[in-house]
Amino acid sequence: MKRVILSLCLAAMVCAAPALAAAPQPTSKIDISKMGGRWYEIARFYNHRQKDCFAAAADWVRTGDGFSVTNTCRQGAVTGPVKTVKASAKVVDPATNAKVKMTFMGLIAQEYWILDRAPDQSWFILATPGGNFIWLFAREAQMSAAAKSAAVARIKQLGYDTGKLQFTPH
Repeated sequence: MKRVILSLCLAAMVCAAPALAAAPQPTSKIDISKMGGRWYEIARFYNHRQKDCFAAAADWVRTGDGFSVTNTCRQGAVTGPVKTVKASAKVVDPATNAKVKMTFMGLIAQEYWILDRAPDQSWFILATPGGNFIWLFAREAQMSAAAKSAAVARIKQLGYDTGKLQFTPH
């Protein structure tokens, strides 16, 4: 019970945090049929919920009206104990499929925007609408230097301070 209360308090603090800058609108239509499967977190801005989180990944499984998303990471080290957080995700902008609302523990809802993606959808940039948080996800745990450079350059073009990116060890 303490864990649930702590999670709810942390989520409330994150949602109540003032926006650093508004996120830009998504630029690409997302082929929602290609969102399923495993996505590896390559980089992110710091956030309390992912403190000491290594080898982070998200598994998207198609459900009737959206996705079931299981986020996992290893606590403290790449070989540390596994931490799992489950969510449901629904597209809230069917014109682009780039805006999704995730609900955690059936109680906490947060909208996320897929700001851009690789032409082959091998990576995507995810952010909160307020611009506070951003993530880079890819199909492989290790991106090629060229792909990583292109994705980070795109994050910078979108107006984010890439110096704040924390790269996720796998």
